[in-house]
Amino acid sequence: MAAEQKSAEVTDWAARLGWVTALLLFIAFVYWLMRQGWKWRGSLQSDLPELPTAPETPGEAKHELTGRYHGSTTAGQWLDRIVAHGLGVRSRVELTLTDAGLDVVRPGAQDFFVPADALREARLDKGIAGKVLAEGGLLVVTWAHGDRLIDSGFRSDHAAEHAAWVEAINSMNDNTTTDTTEGAAR
Repeated sequence: MAAEQKSAEVTDWAARLGWVTALLLFIAFVYWLMRQGWKWRGSLQSDLPELPTAPETPGEAKHELTGRYHGSTTAGQWLDRIVAHGLGVRSRVELTLTDAGLDVVRPGAQDFFVPADALREARLDKGIAGKVLAEGGLLVVTWAHGDRLIDSGFRSDHAAEHAAWVEAINSMNDNTTTDTTEGAAR
């Protein structure tokens, strides 16, 4: 009986290391392709002008928000991510709305400023490229930059603040539009 028992087969380490190496090379290749796609998208969007910076005296803060910046897309096309000038980089965010516009401070990423006359609208939405939330879980601000309309997605640490932001930006936009049309009529 003892002669019939066999020990378990020894693991073939060479074959196992070969498979692990092949898998790691495949993962590195896929990562490299994704990086090339990101760089290609950035070069396609190279006509986008530099992002404006906040004025030295932006005025008194009407609203402030801390949360996450989820990215920017071409307005109305929630999957067409804009990556030029760092607009595609997710980060923490501190938003400040003043009479001068919307100041977007992003630790670890490029800050930018949206002048009041460039703000078009704000709305609650459920998604933007790479991030989908429950209905109304995302604050989306539409603004003009150069000849493009851009949607930027934000999520507050306190989602109850979103509705107040939508109202504030949309009423600010109404005031800007009214002031501009009254000035043109004179």
